[in-house]
Amino acid sequence: MILIIYTSTSTCELVQRLGRPEYSYRFVLNEFKPLLEQIGTVIEVTHPELEVDAIYADAVARGEPCVFLCFLPPSKTPIHLACPTVPVFAWEFETLPDEAFNGKPRNDWRRVLGRLGAALSHSSYTVNRTRAALGANFAIESIPAPLWDRMQSVQRAVEPSRVLSVKGLVIDSTRTDLYAYRKRALQDASPNVLPLPSNIQEHQDHIDLDGIVYTAIFNPGDARKNWLMMINAFCEALRDKPDATLLIKLTHYDPSAIIPHMLEAIYTTGPASCRVLLVHAYLHNQEYHALLRNSTYTVNTSIGEGQCLPLMEYMSAGIPAIACRHTSMMDYINHECAFVVDASREPGAWPHDQRQAIRTTRYRIHYQSLAQAYRNSYHVAKHEPDVYAAMSQSATHSLERYCSTQAIKPRLEKFLQSLLSEQRSTMTKRDRSAASIS
Repeated sequence: MILIIYTSTSTCELVQRLGRPEYSYRFVLNEFKPLLEQIGTVIEVTHPELEVDAIYADAVARGEPCVFLCFLPPSKTPIHLACPTVPVFAWEFETLPDEAFNGKPRNDWRRVLGRLGAALSHSSYTVNRTRAALGANFAIESIPAPLWDRMQSVQRAVEPSRVLSVKGLVIDSTRTDLYAYRKRALQDASPNVLPLPSNIQEHQDHIDLDGIVYTAIFNPGDARKNWLMMINAFCEALRDKPDATLLIKLTHYDPSAIIPHMLEAIYTTGPASCRVLLVHAYLHNQEYHALLRNSTYTVNTSIGEGQCLPLMEYMSAGIPAIACRHTSMMDYINHECAFVVDASREPGAWPHDQRQAIRTTRYRIHYQSLAQAYRNSYHVAKHEPDVYAAMSQSATHSLERYCSTQAIKPRLEKFLQSLLSEQRSTMTKRDRSAASIS
């Protein structure tokens, strides 16, 4: 079988496009590619409108089944190709977009998905929400990024040095004049300039990661990530703990418009012995894995997740989480592997709807539950090693069930075979019809 794949961000563009629309689909495609290569012949294209149907026609001439997997939201997936097209998308809200807002019919995802007839997503939550919009028989399967197997070698690796070497911007709250980031200073500063105190090194090489390290990795420009509550609750809960560090790895092409607001948030929490580290640097595999191995916990305070690759990576490698159990995280977050933060639904808007009209629901994180999760997790890491070890093992096992090749491959093969069986049936009917006409 021929599996054509595409996403809008190429691997060579990834560093420059971090934080831009659809950049994360490149990470997802890269995780899927090795598994897809076990199933069929993979051909990645860069211009689907020009390339896909030519590949498809050649495959049909040879009698070989062919499918196009487009790693993009439905609204950006081509719909006029002859080749069977399957959008592979993430979604984390209660309702699918069902309005042609801004005068664009494709913004109604029901039209696109109904025309294409099938889709892949990454959680049971998205499958249920899609079928709620398109009917219980709509052909969609939950196939998360198959990264568990890759992370096992990281889990078994020798303990790295507690000093992490990076090239980029590192801001340590305990060594920064945070008073410079009070509101008045921000209002006086140019919005395009990152005001740095004189004692900040823009290219600091080493980060000391002693103590209890909470790591979060996200795009600070994405409002769904709820970083303000993450910082505030950490500083409140562990204010008097000098060995507690919240390390936020910023995934963005230009964080200068966000970092001052994050520093202001730290300033407004008041004096604290705990440390917040803001790291803006591209970490290569060795550095990224060293950060993971030096982390005690991984943290997620999002109002919704389509799957959350960093959280999945850390938990696959045995790092317990502080996270909510909602949207895609319902498939792998539980009380055995995480300090579960309470959340409840509230009205919300689709993030790509410029009107920001209230059309769906999202999840409101309960602040005190998050603060208590920080306190409880710190106590376990310091005083209950057996409990921590059990949570670590549970994290690995939970993600094995969710995103290991063994768990995913049979479902994906079954989905593709069903799709191709329907394709062959359609082609046979078409051939018979042509024969009867002639």
